[in-house]
Amino acid sequence: MVVYVTVISVEVTPEPPRPARPPLAAVPNVAPSTALKRAERLVVLGDSTAVGLGDPLPKRGGWRGVGPLVAAALGVDPAGYLNPAFTGARMRCVLTEQVPAAVAHRPDVALLVAGMNDTLRPDFDAARIAADLTDVIRRLRDVGTTVVPVRFHDHSKVFRLPPSLKRALSARVAELNAAIDEVVAREGVPCLDLDRLPGAYDLTVWSVDRLHPSELGHRLLADGFTALLSEAGFAVPEPVSLTCSGGVEPSAAGHAGWLVLKGIPWLWRRGREFLPYAAVIMWNSFRAR
Repeated sequence: MVVYVTVISVEVTPEPPRPARPPLAAVPNVAPSTALKRAERLVVLGDSTAVGLGDPLPKRGGWRGVGPLVAAALGVDPAGYLNPAFTGARMRCVLTEQVPAAVAHRPDVALLVAGMNDTLRPDFDAARIAADLTDVIRRLRDVGTTVVPVRFHDHSKVFRLPPSLKRALSARVAELNAAIDEVVAREGVPCLDLDRLPGAYDLTVWSVDRLHPSELGHRLLADGFTALLSEAGFAVPEPVSLTCSGGVEPSAAGHAGWLVLKGIPWLWRRGREFLPYAAVIMWNSFRAR
């Protein structure tokens, strides 16, 4: 398998015109409110994107990412912010390992970025993902939390793959999105559609691995989340800036080190698990022709 990697350095970026707010996706139970609600507690659930990978802090201070940016925009104090997300998390991991801590935190808002790790596994099951997502939303809603999940963009448009693997990944993401859409419509929650997020397919919003957002990408995510929360009646005292600042521009050595120590081993592990499904896609395409 040939992996193409394009390295792009992102320096301090002048703030572009603010994009139009992404629409609420199937939210029949969300009604306009005249009195804005103040979010005092925020939790971020999910996988490595939720952790903040792609947006490193200075002096090896870890990752920032979408969570702290949304917290700052909503005016959430550090004591009110919780992020139990971890790399590699699947939707079932969110339900069983992250939701208990989130429920104990009793957040006003929960952001959820999970599902892409499921698409790369041989036991992918869209119905089970939908059931787990439903449980996540309902358990948090029971403690008064507004949950905002995401539906995903076509990763194959930014992460270059051979045509057969591209078709396979796109098909999996479509199944995942269909499951998320069903739950969002039934439960009446706002949902951030990454496919319609302005700039989603610009390479500058992606880190070197093309799997995680860059600082600019995390800022666009945060801006999209806060726009939906504003539509849902929450106050946003400090809108998210799209000017990159406070993070670290990864060096060329850092890019190479990540690829050798993390990126290539990860691709090898996930690729071995995903290839059998891709082979089925190739065989079906061959038979159709």
